Amino acid sequence: MARSHIALVAGEASGDLLAAHLIEALRRRLPDADFCGIGGPKMQHAGFDAWWPAETLAVRGYAEVLSHYREIAGVRRALLKRLLKERPDVFIGVDAPDFNLWLERKLKRAGIPTVHYVSPSVWAWRGGRVRRIAKSVDQLLALFPFEPPLYEKVGLPVSYVGHPLADVLPLEVSRKAARELLELPGTSDPIFALLPGSRQSEVSFMAELFIQTAGRLRERFPNALFLVPLVSRETRDLFETTLWKLDAQNWPIKLLFGHAQEALAACDGALVASGTATLEAALLKTPMVIAYRMSPWSWQLMKRMRYQPWVGLPNVLAGRFVVPEFLQDDATPENLAQALGNLVVDVEVRMRLDNLFTDMHRQLRQNTAEKAAAAVLPLLSSVPA
Repeated sequence: MARSHIALVAGEASGDLLAAHLIEALRRRLPDADFCGIGGPKMQHAGFDAWWPAETLAVRGYAEVLSHYREIAGVRRALLKRLLKERPDVFIGVDAPDFNLWLERKLKRAGIPTVHYVSPSVWAWRGGRVRRIAKSVDQLLALFPFEPPLYEKVGLPVSYVGHPLADVLPLEVSRKAARELLELPGTSDPIFALLPGSRQSEVSFMAELFIQTAGRLRERFPNALFLVPLVSRETRDLFETTLWKLDAQNWPIKLLFGHAQEALAACDGALVASGTATLEAALLKTPMVIAYRMSPWSWQLMKRMRYQPWVGLPNVLAGRFVVPEFLQDDATPENLAQALGNLVVDVEVRMRLDNLFTDMHRQLRQNTAEKAAAAVLPLLSSVPA
């Protein structure tokens, strides 16, 4: 049997994690398969040949993408040329829809089977993309149970595979163990986690807001401790620079390199930039407040195309506001500090959130990597050896 050649593109940390788990599951079934394309360190650890690093695509917001457009478009054209020459047995685009759907459409037209892993947020904004997605891919892998019906009505094969974070994170979380792991002092004073995002563009917009919110929380909780997990040297440098700018370098703020899950498990409450980290917080049963800011131009475009009132994944999954969200102009230090401080001291609300997040966790725990691999294999077997 011919050796399988599988191409993938993933940008940012969440896509790197999804793709790495899928590579490992496929390799268990296809031990001689080759994996190549654009990916991050977790994919490379799983044996992936990264032609370009995932950081190439780690830009969010229309204004931010436009400023990097020439570079990103150049990478995409070069990647397409190489894939058309090498003709992989299947191409799997992991999230990054604005990059991957264009690529998938070109490859599908050239006869290369295409899979898109992670539905774009058609349930939140730009719902008209459903038909365009159906023309671009042969199979869609959906992380959330409400997504398949959106695609089945246009005839696109779709598999609900759950979310891998629900598989790897425990149903029950020990805050005491997480605090011991991070060598945090035993204290009855609150510990807050601040997660300003994984991209440099996010941290540049969020760092000052999050630090100012910590300042407001210190007024209410004078002995509070703040944990700030950051995913790269660049984002850490951005955050540290902002600490000095605000004369907050001596505040009880502990910067962590990675360890976002440990910080979320250890804290009493978290301030989280909208994105996958909000799902991590829910799966770790952490009370949270969701915040997001972007460039004014990007926000105006997003606001016009948005058609449901919530953006945070816990609220989307629940179909209602279960945790507070503050976006753009509403995301002020005063609003965020008041909401997060209230969550931390309200025992009844914390218990309700724990029960709700546990139900979400069970629903999303689907042995995702194996289900995703099983959905991809039929496309591989349809390719002549």
